[in-house]
Amino acid sequence: MTAVEISQRMNFTTAAPAVFKAVFALDAAARRGLDPVLVELVQIRASQINRCAYCIDYHTGDARKAGESEERIYQLSAWEESSLYTARERAALALTEAVTRLPEGVSDEVYDEAARHFEEGELARLIALIFTVNAWNRMNVTTRKTPGTR
Repeated sequence: MTAVEISQRMNFTTAAPAVFKAVFALDAAARRGLDPVLVELVQIRASQINRCAYCIDYHTGDARKAGESEERIYQLSAWEESSLYTARERAALALTEAVTRLPEGVSDEVYDEAARHFEEGELARLIALIFTVNAWNRMNVTTRKTPGTR
């Protein structure tokens, strides 16, 4: 099998360092106090929806380092049909999908379920994590950041 070469359009980090640093700082603030495995699940799922190969590669590696199992990583794209995720993780993943697919809106049902599992400050950081990973996805898809180039 021969891989197809997809060339990177731009190195965003060097082209707009102040913007990159600001998004990085937002990402760090959003993660604070959240379970590292949950953070990676949310980031992988948003990246799957947004088809960001770089971010999928990056966050699956980080999920493994955080102790996540291969089976749960593999089943993440079908989490609703899988019994491997807790009610709390399922609430976070449903919120991730709703925020990532924002034109469809975030229903009261999805929001209320997330609010049942996360206290307000934690929920605010989870929402920030979701919109931050969406910013990373858009940055990396647009510039075609190459997977495997940490």
